Amino acid sequence: MRVAAGERPNGRDMDETSRKIIDATMSLVRDKGYVATTTKDIARLAEVNECTLFRKFENKKDIVMDGLAQEKWRANVNAAVFQHLKWELQPDLELFMNAYMERITLDFVNLSIGLRAPQLYADTTPMIMKVPQTFLEALTDYLKKMAELGKIAETDFASMVMTIFSSTFGYTFLKASFGQALSKVEQETFIRNSVELFVEGIAKG
Repeated sequence: MRVAAGERPNGRDMDETSRKIIDATMSLVRDKGYVATTTKDIARLAEVNECTLFRKFENKKDIVMDGLAQEKWRANVNAAVFQHLKWELQPDLELFMNAYMERITLDFVNLSIGLRAPQLYADTTPMIMKVPQTFLEALTDYLKKMAELGKIAETDFASMVMTIFSSTFGYTFLKASFGQALSKVEQETFIRNSVELFVEGIAKG
């Protein structure tokens, strides 16, 4: 369901106070995790009292779900970001990895981790999974089309796509978690060298 700017999923107008409450909640969940975030914390950061918070929202979970409906708190990854293709394996795989990494920011990674609480799991997991699903589906379609064009051989595309995605996700997650403490390899270098290995492997296959 796509939510228009300035509206809540239930159709009510999103006023400035509600936005402040949502931003405070999502920031705290990102930094502390859902369980550790209290309504007192939210009210304090949003500079409202708890009574106001509960007039605007039913509970903490209600705030988070409304927050996930806001574009500000979602990774903007959709099929359209993978459309500027050259139908050449090296630049196109680099495009896939770059497009993902540009949108999966430190904030998004930490928020995703913060949202993994039993109280939220069933509701938030489908929304969080949309990002990797979009990547996997778009890359699978691309590789199948490349095979149809005779540019690569038919192979186990599901495994190949998971390998490329795992590498992309792993770098993003580790950089978000540890910065340069674990590795000083820059994103551009990582993508270029990884894709060269993938292309070499595909060619040999």
